[in-house]
Amino acid sequence: MELQEALHRLEDVQRKLFAYNSAANALYLDGVTVAPKDTAEGRGVALGVLAGERHKIMTDPALAETLAFLEQHKGELDRLHARQVEELGRSVRQITRIPAEEFMAYAMLTNEADDVWHRAKECSDFELFRPVLEKLVEYNRKFAEYYDPDKAPYDALLNEYERGVDMAYLGDFFAVLRSKLVPLIKAVGAKPQPDDSFLHRTYPVQAQREFSDYLMRVLDLDRAHCGIGETEHPFTLNFTSQDVRITTNYKVNDVASSLYSVIHEGGHARYELDVDPQVEYTCLAGGVSMGVHESQSRFYENIIGRSLPFIKAIFPKMQELFSEQLADVTAEDFWRAVNRAEPSLIRIEADELTYCLHIMVRYEIEKALIGGTLEVKDVPETWNRLYKEYLGVDVPDDAHGCLQDSHWSGGSFGYFPSYALGSAYGAQMLRNMEAEMDVWGPVGRGDLSAVTAWLKEKVHKYGCLKTPAEIVQNACGDFDPTAYTDYLTKKYTELYGL
Repeated sequence: MELQEALHRLEDVQRKLFAYNSAANALYLDGVTVAPKDTAEGRGVALGVLAGERHKIMTDPALAETLAFLEQHKGELDRLHARQVEELGRSVRQITRIPAEEFMAYAMLTNEADDVWHRAKECSDFELFRPVLEKLVEYNRKFAEYYDPDKAPYDALLNEYERGVDMAYLGDFFAVLRSKLVPLIKAVGAKPQPDDSFLHRTYPVQAQREFSDYLMRVLDLDRAHCGIGETEHPFTLNFTSQDVRITTNYKVNDVASSLYSVIHEGGHARYELDVDPQVEYTCLAGGVSMGVHESQSRFYENIIGRSLPFIKAIFPKMQELFSEQLADVTAEDFWRAVNRAEPSLIRIEADELTYCLHIMVRYEIEKALIGGTLEVKDVPETWNRLYKEYLGVDVPDDAHGCLQDSHWSGGSFGYFPSYALGSAYGAQMLRNMEAEMDVWGPVGRGDLSAVTAWLKEKVHKYGCLKTPAEIVQNACGDFDPTAYTDYLTKKYTELYGL
């Protein structure tokens, strides 16, 4: 085999995988946005077939031969192709351990699970979801063994979302957060809370849609390349760096919900849209890890989106669209309201300060489920107990408790800690960004171009051309979770006059 022939084979395989993944993504997007309710079965069959075809491509001996040849000639490869061989080789080694019938069955199961989860949440009935969740947990325990038999099962799953992270690492990370944030949460709780009642006035959905369009312009999300849809649980899906979809959910009596879901998902989209086109249609396209991805979404949502300069910049548009609802409200009132910190039930609507406690609940449950020390039937009771212990709140029903997130229905065990890591990465990025440039002057004028340019240079453009650790080093330096706790301490000391 000649080198150019091997590189041509490598390109051909990656384009085929791109095509199958795009087809699966399109089916998923349709299923959770505009598809009629009782249509999951046909999509499940199609997704099973697509998964089978991807499995055939990845387990083809010809691909293993090509990768082995390129590995032997890695000294002749440029960085782009060397990383493709590295990443695709890792995926091939994993997937070849998974029997094809299990791979296809799992794709069909996650499609079924998503449909069942939506129905279970709608009627707040965990028992409806429990049988399919039991199957998902069983599959993920089994897949963890396939991924890396030398790791504890949950460590193997964590590594799929954030390379190098394990339970020991997270134990230390969460210990720092707990020691610094719990006293701060108590101090904030002893202070009078700002009035946020105006956030829950009646905000017509059509006006909220118009405001979403405005926010996308502020984030420089070109609607020719970034669409927005509506679904139960907001998410972002990328096809290419020229085709990204975000979603949101509008609540008539909670204007901040869609506001911050659009900014959060817009942060994910901004990352994907800024990836260098040279990695398009390869295994290096898209964000490098979920922790780094969440650092971008939560950077835009919280660090920028909940800052006083940003709110002052967008508030005139809010007053234009919601003149009656905000007639007696100032930009500073709005800033205080959307940063109100108190224990709550719903993760995606939690304030910055208490957010990581929501993640810790999910982390403890996932760790126990995959580790075999918690049965699925006991999830609601455990969830409710931990919410009382960690946040001091009583969970009224399953919809506001263990059914609130879509992640487990998609089999995403090990994902949740990425939100906390991403928040911490983002705070350290801000510290470095502020040392290099004026962040808040332009933001106060509604101009995010300098912020986005900095993040593109440090994070976005690489896709997976650099490893997760290299990206974190590039944007953060040596990772230090106290940068995050320092950021929160400074912000909430100012907000609450501590």
